[in-house]
Amino acid sequence: MCGILAVLGCIDCSQAKRSRIIELSGRLRHRGPDWSGLHCYEDCYLAHQRLAIVDPASGDQPLYNEDKTVVVTINGEIYNHKYLRDKLKSHTFRTGSDCEVIAHMYEEYGEDFVDMLDGMFSFVLLDTRDKSFIAARDAIGITPLYIGWGLDGSIWFASEMKALSDDCERFMSFLPGHIYSSKQGGMRRWYNPPWYAEQVPSGPYDPLALRAAFEKAVIKRLMTDVPFGVLLSGGLDSSLVASVASRHLAESEAACQWGSQLHTFCIGLKGSPDLKAAREVADYLRTRHHEFHFTVQEGIDALEEVIYHIETYDVTTIRASTPMFLMSRKIKSLGVKMVISGEGSDEIFGGYLYFHKAPNKEEFHHETCRKIKSLHLYDCLRANKSTSAWGLEARVPFLDKEFLNLAMSIDPEWKMVRPDLGRIEKWILRNAFDDNERPYLPKHILYRQKEQFSDGVGYSWIDGLRDLANKEVTDSMLMNASFIYPENTPTTKEAYYYRRIFEKYFPKNSARSTVPGGPSIACSTAKAVEWDAAWSKNLDPSGRAALGVHVAAYDEASAANKKPGLVNGPSHKVLEVPKEVAST
Repeated sequence: MCGILAVLGCIDCSQAKRSRIIELSGRLRHRGPDWSGLHCYEDCYLAHQRLAIVDPASGDQPLYNEDKTVVVTINGEIYNHKYLRDKLKSHTFRTGSDCEVIAHMYEEYGEDFVDMLDGMFSFVLLDTRDKSFIAARDAIGITPLYIGWGLDGSIWFASEMKALSDDCERFMSFLPGHIYSSKQGGMRRWYNPPWYAEQVPSGPYDPLALRAAFEKAVIKRLMTDVPFGVLLSGGLDSSLVASVASRHLAESEAACQWGSQLHTFCIGLKGSPDLKAAREVADYLRTRHHEFHFTVQEGIDALEEVIYHIETYDVTTIRASTPMFLMSRKIKSLGVKMVISGEGSDEIFGGYLYFHKAPNKEEFHHETCRKIKSLHLYDCLRANKSTSAWGLEARVPFLDKEFLNLAMSIDPEWKMVRPDLGRIEKWILRNAFDDNERPYLPKHILYRQKEQFSDGVGYSWIDGLRDLANKEVTDSMLMNASFIYPENTPTTKEAYYYRRIFEKYFPKNSARSTVPGGPSIACSTAKAVEWDAAWSKNLDPSGRAALGVHVAAYDEASAANKKPGLVNGPSHKVLEVPKEVAST
């Protein structure tokens, strides 16, 4: 990941202002420690902190068109840049950077080129010929971007709000899948897939097509000129990523620049579930596995730095970000600059515990849509900022546009948990990779139940955080929390503790408004309670309180079926929703 900062329309164009822009851009250097760049044109500044992944030798930014009248600063990866270059035969490229295509695509197609990009990105482009500019963010918000406004009428864009929070009167998170155009005077959505309107799809479930789309998504993310690896927790999603990547490395000569053996990484407290599960998967795939340990105290000691970097006070995000933050530092110390991760699968396929209680496919689909739309506030934010804090880039194949559009076009009846049919959560994904002739994973791993990341690193991690909060936050402080924090008032001592740290670094109202109301679990539990009132007792964000319901559902299914239906899928062919299923 890189760090970008753009300030457009300043009144002050002095050397002091230039120095200030350089200083603010420096706050993003952790995202791009390899090089710094700054382009000034009259009252406009485009700054860049580079993490060199593709073309490290010549891809420094900002990037330009042929005569340097179009300038762009970008944070991201454009996976189809070679295909786009072929469409731009009349253009001359200066670098081998995947991001240079953006300047030329703008010249060729105007502002409507953004939907042609396949990748993760946030960028600002300045056209000096008429002093117009555009800013855009990728479809789901894998890369972060903030927009702000100064009292002098300037407009600001930055990868993290720490680069603009002191100098902007107001700022907010830039919406995913949107473009801001100075010519059109505002923001519009460029990403408009059928699922975005939450229309319930009726497409067939083709296991092989789903498998092929995911394999393609993983393989395209192996585009790199630096060492890389996979974050492996031992759960379904990360294990599938590792399996596909490992196969490709073993079979493709072009992919063997860093050796045919895949590197995998996992972190946890000693004896934690993730460490054991990840080691088992790594042994099966024969990866070069790196296991990192941390203590509860080491995690607690890192909390302030974690909150400063991830820029949120959301409880579940902070719990999961801390071990990821610590692991990223270890990974970077090994010389690795890019990792592939498994975020997004639970949102697409309804993998969270409360989806067991979805009353019908319509409700199920609507909830998956809502979860995907909010990923930029939670899991995408965590994965990006926890890794970028140490100059490490995280890529997420489950959020590939092509794969996502296919997965969200399938009749959601196939995604629902159906114990009577032997279908557990994310069954359609598990079944797609259930290959008896050439297994991607052993059956018991392929059908392993979900373990929440903050729990998987070790149950005592959550307990340690609660104990800390109980010591630091008194009953009186929590009782009067609404007077201290009237907006998004913390409802637990742990939430109060995190909020206090956040406000120390980001005291403005605009900053606290970038975080959704309440803990991220609130929306999930609200929906779960709406679906089944019994779940009102299961409000623990870690998911442990709900685990009994989770396991009981499978025990009931096993007793009812008395057959290995939980691990046996149908033959791999295009399947239509059975009438008896569709009518339920």
